[in-house]
Amino acid sequence: MSVFRNLLQRSVAVMTALLATALISGATPRAFLADGKDPLPVGVAGFTFAKFDLDKSIAMMKRLGVHYLSVKEIHLPLNSSQETIDATLAKYKAADIQVYTVGVIYMRTKEAVDQAFAYAKKCGVPMIVGVPSYDLLDYAEQKVKEYDIKLAIHNHGPEDALYPGPKDVYDRIKQRDPRMGLCIDIGHAVRAGTAVDKAVKEYKDRLFDLHIKDVSIAAKEGKAIEIGRGVIDFPALVKSLNKIGYKGVCSIEFEKDMTDPLAGIAESIGYFKGVMAAEK
Repeated sequence: MSVFRNLLQRSVAVMTALLATALISGATPRAFLADGKDPLPVGVAGFTFAKFDLDKSIAMMKRLGVHYLSVKEIHLPLNSSQETIDATLAKYKAADIQVYTVGVIYMRTKEAVDQAFAYAKKCGVPMIVGVPSYDLLDYAEQKVKEYDIKLAIHNHGPEDALYPGPKDVYDRIKQRDPRMGLCIDIGHAVRAGTAVDKAVKEYKDRLFDLHIKDVSIAAKEGKAIEIGRGVIDFPALVKSLNKIGYKGVCSIEFEKDMTDPLAGIAESIGYFKGVMAAEK
């Protein structure tokens, strides 16, 4: 088993280097996968580009060869007019970027819930990644039914008083409308003591979205780090995702070196794609 593990780690390391080089150079990374297709769609969570304006974030996504985005209000404010939203979405479309969801959006009042769902409708997306307060879950469920828009609740680790880990989300929505589910942030989940490969299987019926990152240690003090350099078992995670037939996006959320993230994002995407290819 140790020999196999070493071989797998070496093969992934080689693919990571090749893919990261291709991503940064602007080559087509899909060529490194046998059939030219990623087994799991890879995207980016918009917070990754918090230090950059819209045009620069699009330029980086084009350079990275990533086509799915969870857009953050940093680049498309919640109070945007329909004209502004249409113009922004047109820029993404021209760059071959699909805005598949919006968020993370915090919902601490009924007005915030109303705004989030109206915004999602204007953007034409089928899902919101959000964080509603406990007392607003009933109201949020009403809006899910009214708009027919999914709500994927995001966990934020041990510092979060509401939803530290995915179980804290699942226990509060499992009896609710099936369009209410989870966006598991695997880095925060691991810092909160969750085995994410097991959580994926346990909550598969409500798993709508994933924020993919690595952390230095599986504890509150864990820091964001390039994927593959931390403690998360990505081969086990990918096996679980394949086993449940996960149909959502795996959005990389890179929170290290946020003023100069390109190399770290490329390395992270390269490693994740390398694991996918090895586990295919």
